[in-house]
Amino acid sequence: MENYQVTTTILGVLFAAIILFLVRGDRLYLRLGIFWITIAFFAVLLGAWPRLLDSFANYLGIRYSPTLLLVCAVGMLFIKALHADMANTRIERQVRRLHQSFALMQIKSQQAASDKR
Repeated sequence: MENYQVTTTILGVLFAAIILFLVRGDRLYLRLGIFWITIAFFAVLLGAWPRLLDSFANYLGIRYSPTLLLVCAVGMLFIKALHADMANTRIERQVRRLHQSFALMQIKSQQAASDKR
């Protein structure tokens, strides 16, 4: 095994361990942790057997295999950013509805208080 293979494999394992630590400590949701563990798994896989990337790139007709890795990485980052924006939109909508409900409750309590006078 080459030096770069050992290095990338160790980095992938460390990355997976950090993700598991964050999930276990409830600092990262399990759903998001599964995504990152999958990324770490592929890092370990490609670190230990880099010829897999070469073979797959060759199968797709890509001559320079790191190009495939970069395209996949950019695609995954795009998907992750889109998912984060969708989640943020959902949370903002829920907060807005909660704020509106709270405002209506305040108005009703103020009307009830003024009716008692």
